[in-house]
Amino acid sequence: MRTTMRAAVCVRAGGPEVLEIRELPVPAVRDGWSLVRVMGAGLNRSELRTRQGHSPSVRFPRVLGIECVGTMAVSTDPSLPEGTTVAAVMGQMGREFDGGYAEYVLLPNTLLMPVTTTLPWEVLAALPETYLTAQGAFDALGIRPGERLLIRGGTSSVGMAAASIAHGHGVEIAATTRRPEKAGALTAAGVDHVLLDDGASPRTPWPAGPSHVLDLVGTSTVVDSLRLVCRGGTVCVAGSLSGWLIRDFEPIAMIPSGTRLTAFHSDDAKGSAGAAVLQRVVHNVEAGIYQPNVDRVCGLDDVAAAHRHMEDNQATGKVVILPQSPS
Repeated sequence: MRTTMRAAVCVRAGGPEVLEIRELPVPAVRDGWSLVRVMGAGLNRSELRTRQGHSPSVRFPRVLGIECVGTMAVSTDPSLPEGTTVAAVMGQMGREFDGGYAEYVLLPNTLLMPVTTTLPWEVLAALPETYLTAQGAFDALGIRPGERLLIRGGTSSVGMAAASIAHGHGVEIAATTRRPEKAGALTAAGVDHVLLDDGASPRTPWPAGPSHVLDLVGTSTVVDSLRLVCRGGTVCVAGSLSGWLIRDFEPIAMIPSGTRLTAFHSDDAKGSAGAAVLQRVVHNVEAGIYQPNVDRVCGLDDVAAAHRHMEDNQATGKVVILPQSPS
């Protein structure tokens, strides 16, 4: 087996240029951890924030990447023999220890989710973090067929996944985007009503308001979402495109009586908790019920450009890297 690997290393906080391709030793396997050959990794905005220096606990240099898919290269888990297809998300990947922007990654066995699939790597890599978040938020909302869902931040990767899931369950969907040219992508994902986000409160097609709001913009819009949702409806915050904190939040004054505010964090779907959910997602993608919404696929050498693409809000759906060098 090889002793070195290529990885995109974030050498310090800064712009995309701080992501450098380096030759590193392949991590040594230790008890309770297994080596995964990374075949694909989805890029996430949380990695942009870490790269920019907004994750105080992260020490550089660090290989970023909070998710990956691949095959077991060296296993210390008898239930996951070498060659098994696996996925992993969160659990301090790319933060406390090196993550998926590499040809190999050493992961705790508790994070590994076995997957049975015929999907190509670039499609499988677009699913774990995005669809586990979208599915978890959908479940937290408790939405049922025929109800009305507003997705704020619709052309984010999670927004596109949520639209695909909701459409597959017979939900009427409205979704916001700041870019008119992305309306077609939302319609293709199953959105019934595309709403242009001009910074004001969106005007939904429903006089009584949506029964549910999935807020992926987050802190800057959640109070408005609570005003928009129908009385007794539910708002779920599952994204933080606008930051982490709601300043001067007054729950009694800002949450209408009977309205519910909940949240979902994808760390709740890591490891064994997410394995069955991810397998269900994979089956639904294979069956054509859910759409994978891949924006672009690139190699390891193009990670900096991919970060710039996301940072400029050009992506519609998931950006995926395939780190293995062509043989």
